Amino acid sequence: MNLDNMNIEEIVDNFALLDDWEDRYRYLIDLGSRLPAMEEALKTEETRVRGCMSQVWMVMGWEKDRDGNHRLSLLADSDAQIVKGLIAVLYAIYCGKMAKEISVIDIDQIFGKLGLNQHLSPNRRNGFYAMVERIRSFTAEHK
Repeated sequence: MNLDNMNIEEIVDNFALLDDWEDRYRYLIDLGSRLPAMEEALKTEETRVRGCMSQVWMVMGWEKDRDGNHRLSLLADSDAQIVKGLIAVLYAIYCGKMAKEISVIDIDQIFGKLGLNQHLSPNRRNGFYAMVERIRSFTAEHK
């Protein structure tokens, strides 16, 4: 399945179906493998996300829908497989949303529903929130 057709509720439901964290990590890695490819030329210091232990690059923009609304487009990559999975989770949460929708998303609640708060290392958790902060900062300028 393509990530464009997947929403966060589906990911939460799939997580709940998996019995142990080894299976959930495999699922995260699978999600990460479905991310759209990011050209090497876009992986610059300017697009690198600070606060992540692994290398993470993120490029955001706005695409107009049929009604003229601006919706977030996101392209990101990492050199770590689980982090790519976390990017896929963020993709499902934020991609295609308008700035006003993004501003009310309770990321802590979603993070908790997935159980990531207990099963990620502090460094990965910090990296996840660094990516969230980058998205929030970008979208705050466009409300």
